[in-house]
Amino acid sequence: MAIAECVDLPGKAMTLRRKLLLLFTLVVFLCVAAVAWIISSLARRAFEKTNDERTVALVAQFRREFNRRGKEVSERVQAIAASEASTRMALALSRGIPDYGTYLNEAGNVATNQQLDFLEFLTSDGTIISSAQWPAKFGYKESSVSTSTVPQTVFLKQEELPEGEALGLCAFREIQVTDKPPLVVGCRRIDKDFLASLELPSGMRAMLYESPFHQEGDAGFSPQLLIDAGGPVLRADPLAPLIRQIQEQQREISQLVHWSSDPADDETINSILLRGVNGQLLGILLIANSRRPYVELRRHIGSTAFFSGFAGMLIAVVLSGWAAARITHPVEELAQAAREVAAGNWNTQVEVTTSDELGQLAESFNVMTRELLQQREHLVQAERVAAWRELARRLAHELKNPLFPLQLTVENLVRARQQSPEMFEEIFQESSSTLLAEIGNLKNIISRFSEFSKMPLPQFESVDLNEIVRKVARLFQAQLDAPGHASIKCKLELADSPVSIAGDPELLHRALSNLVLNAMDAMPEGGTLTLRTRWGSDGNDACVEVSDTGSGLTPEESARVFTPYYTSKTHGTGLGLAIVQSVISDHGGRVSVRSEPGRGTTFEIKLPRNEEKLQALDITGRTLGR
Repeated sequence: MAIAECVDLPGKAMTLRRKLLLLFTLVVFLCVAAVAWIISSLARRAFEKTNDERTVALVAQFRREFNRRGKEVSERVQAIAASEASTRMALALSRGIPDYGTYLNEAGNVATNQQLDFLEFLTSDGTIISSAQWPAKFGYKESSVSTSTVPQTVFLKQEELPEGEALGLCAFREIQVTDKPPLVVGCRRIDKDFLASLELPSGMRAMLYESPFHQEGDAGFSPQLLIDAGGPVLRADPLAPLIRQIQEQQREISQLVHWSSDPADDETINSILLRGVNGQLLGILLIANSRRPYVELRRHIGSTAFFSGFAGMLIAVVLSGWAAARITHPVEELAQAAREVAAGNWNTQVEVTTSDELGQLAESFNVMTRELLQQREHLVQAERVAAWRELARRLAHELKNPLFPLQLTVENLVRARQQSPEMFEEIFQESSSTLLAEIGNLKNIISRFSEFSKMPLPQFESVDLNEIVRKVARLFQAQLDAPGHASIKCKLELADSPVSIAGDPELLHRALSNLVLNAMDAMPEGGTLTLRTRWGSDGNDACVEVSDTGSGLTPEESARVFTPYYTSKTHGTGLGLAIVQSVISDHGGRVSVRSEPGRGTTFEIKLPRNEEKLQALDITGRTLGR
């Protein structure tokens, strides 16, 4: 059997104070996050701009140093070519078949005097006469240097050494004394000393990779070829992908290189290609800019944002407390006052402490309650007048019915006394019976109205509603099964366990009897009378239902059914359901009706446990027992 719930538990709503706290916290969080993001973005842009500017400055410095050293190399080579010793060597070489072995160590002595790292004397066809860096090259041809391919300005050259190759900044000059003048080629080595001579800003460093591949498309990486101002670069592997990409694409590339899992160790690498006379890639200058200042600044911004957010949340709590005292407290007072008004205390007033919108709202509430109180007084007066009018109408109606037969009976007696004295005795016996019956009817009507006006207060004791319902069913069972009347089936649907509450068994029996009588009157053609008991969903209220399958009530009749003296029956005082409502109300409960025309009617009674009544009786009993 499906049973409707007696009570609906309302969902818990978030309070205004919590909403304000969440709102302030969210605003603070969003503001701090927005400021942190803006500052972080500005810092990143500023760092990138500064990084670009520092890189451009370093590239310009490198080019200035390159040009300065190139000019220095060019001047020294020019001085060597114009020296007396070079002139004598050129004149000697122009006579017949010269003895080149005479000049084997000449280049080494001159290079030492001129502070050049590399120096070679060559014939006009490129044959090496003397080599300072590798004397054993005597007699070999240097095909990479000739008057037709080498510019008159400085140039880069990959110089072969006994231990390998080295990159040099070179210049060459002709010794102009004959038609086929010899050549002087002098170089300064580009190595760690050259990198150490660069004045780098803090957080920047320069590295050089001497590429051993001269053909475009050749790619490879040898860690020992990568050097900085301190010598070979340790842990050079993270730069391998960048160097291979530069060798493959033959263009300058900028890239972020991760040296470890710590972002502070990252560096932005910018590359400068170092090309030879024929455009071949001879080396790669790498300028590294540390991202540590930016990462540390970002971490500082993050920690500052965190502590600012924490402080902001504390401020939000304080502000929400202040707002609660300023806003929510008056609102809570208004809500409490509204609940009191809903409970029936229409004299409730709210203290007005401010003149702002909240004060105006409180004043409007006070005005509303005063007006409601006045309107209720007018309504009570109007209802009292209407009730007296209805009472007078009902009394007039109820008394008029027996008075009319009384009048006719007396008139018949007078007429019989005057017209037929011999038949008076017979008419008198019949009329006296009629008079007594109607007088009894009058006494019954007056007794019902008097009984309603003197409803006794309930005498609380522990009762089981299941047992009361069984007694009511047994009381009316004979009437339900009486021959000559339409059959009404009584159906009991009682709770499995006792439904025990504190109540007055006599008054509750009387209220249920009135509901059963009302249900029986609603089924003149027969039907089913159902009596139910159960506990409510919260276990605090007991529910009793009296259902019939009669003709039902209209919405208008359902709204007025508990009004005293209202009845839809031909004969009745309209006090039955009013008595039911009075009894249930005195028990702290409520009674309601559900009905549809043609589908029957269900009266539902909800009664509280009234445990405090039993406790009071128990205390009183123990006190009297002493």
